[in-house]
Order: sequence, then structure tokens, then C-alpha cells
Amino acid sequence: MPFSDFPELSFHPALNTDQDQIVKLIDKCYQEYGDRVILQGDDSDLLDIERNYRKLNGEFIVVRNENKTIIGTHAVVPVDQESGLCTFRRLYLDTELRGTGLGKSLMMWAIDWARKAGFRRVEFWSDTRFTRAHTFFSKLGFQTTGEKRDMDDGIQPYSEFFFWLDITPNN
Repeated sequence: MPFSDFPELSFHPALNTDQDQIVKLIDKCYQEYGDRVILQGDDSDLLDIERNYRKLNGEFIVVRNENKTIIGTHAVVPVDQESGLCTFRRLYLDTELRGTGLGKSLMMWAIDWARKAGFRRVEFWSDTRFTRAHTFFSKLGFQTTGEKRDMDDGIQPYSEFFFWLDITPNN
């Protein structure tokens, strides 16, 4: 587990009972950009985390602080098991934890998890406003062509950039 640098934190599979805290964290992150969580839109996966992640042979983890508050999340979802394609979703950290290395640990966990599950490629979309995250993704080797799609499933319209990383699965 790449989390040994954070002994004060605990890492657990997300459960449906974690929904309120997960939504609160993600909503707080969205509000930094003038947006909000819309459970009837693109955020509907949060209504049944276990079904939308683990029962699809993916994983969603949460990071808790010493007070048991969820302060971070990350998830891997299969897109096409046969071709070895998965996507990353829900990489969110409480503001004060950004730049501490925890995001990198979460991303390395997701890459390792995907490799062990036999995936060969990760693809995902990221809000164009998340410029700090895009620099972070680039440092980890993720590629982008600048391909962009426009979205209207939030409080306000937004756009997303496409990212990918080819990985070698563990055999």
C-alpha cells in the first residue's frame, strides 16, 4: 500500500453509509469553482457507491483522518474488461491536503490496483478548470491531446479534457 507516509490517516473501501461524507467532500471541492454536486446528474454514481463501483468489479476508497472524517477519495471503474480499459473517478482531497503527496499516493494506489486487476490502459476526463490537477496528472505520466468535451449536467455548463495512461498489467 502506498500510504505508509500517512500513518495518521486510514484508508478503506467506500460503503453506501459513507455517502453523506463523500458528497460533502466533493461538493466542497466543486464549490471552489462555483459548482455543486448534482445527484440527479453526473454525480448519480454516489447514490449507490457499492453497486456503481465494487459490483462492477471496480473499487472506490476513502481516506479518513483521526476524527474518522472522510478527507479524500479515489475510484477505479472498468470500462471494457476484455480490452483492458478502465477509468479513474472521484480523486478528491480536502483543500489542506493538496500538495502533501497524498494525491500521488491515491493515484499510485489506483494505478497499482488497475494493474493487478489486469487493466492495460486508464482513460478519464477532468474538468478544464482543474488546472493544478492537470499539472499533477502530467507529472505522473498521463497524456492528453487537449481533446475537450462540453458538459451541461452541473449547476453551470463546463468542459473537460481527456487524459490517458498506458499501463502494463501484473501477470
